Amino acid sequence: MGSFVLQAKDIRKSYTVGDVTAEVLKGVDIAVEDGEFVAVLGESGSGKSTLLYILAGIDKPTAGSVELLGRDLASVSDEELAAMRRREVSFVYQFDNLVPHLTAYENIILPLRLDGKKEKECRDIALDVCEFLGVGERLNNLPRQLSGGEQQRVALARALATDPKVIFLDEPTGSLDRERGRQVMELLGRINREKGVALVMVTHSAAHAAYASRRVEISDGVVVK
Repeated sequence: MGSFVLQAKDIRKSYTVGDVTAEVLKGVDIAVEDGEFVAVLGESGSGKSTLLYILAGIDKPTAGSVELLGRDLASVSDEELAAMRRREVSFVYQFDNLVPHLTAYENIILPLRLDGKKEKECRDIALDVCEFLGVGERLNNLPRQLSGGEQQRVALARALATDPKVIFLDEPTGSLDRERGRQVMELLGRINREKGVALVMVTHSAAHAAYASRRVEISDGVVVK
């Protein structure tokens, strides 16, 4: 058994509006080993995206603990969390979340520039990642000039540029048609196998979850399989 990059225990999340409290997560345990590709599968409203945001340190649980890369997120400051997201952890959203007025290249190097890296180093990293993902020909295009699949490849390139140990993915194929979705899933498989990056992906698609090395099914806020 390898070392764990992520361990979460008894994760609970509730929201209260007025006198009504809704329990979204009801005690979820999950662990991810270094280099593992885990798919969290569930229908809309199952709590899978809420769980992902908590695991990535974007949201906080009502109860329970999350240890990411050996650090208890409850004791990590906002500044330390921001540094982790720039250097060790990446997040890919369903709708790519690219900055619309920046070119593909500028989007890819954005976390590197925010971390203080110089232009030449940024460019070398970006070109290497883009060659791996096959997006090198569209670096000067704005997001609106790219297809949905190309936009998601740029988002993956941005996520890979920081050489992270873990990438979290929220329905990365949810906005794509079947063929482009298949292409993105094949890329994720390559990233996992050839780069050794641990991937934690939530999806409602059993076909896409099959690309992962392990599948965790969640329903009504609990792990059912």
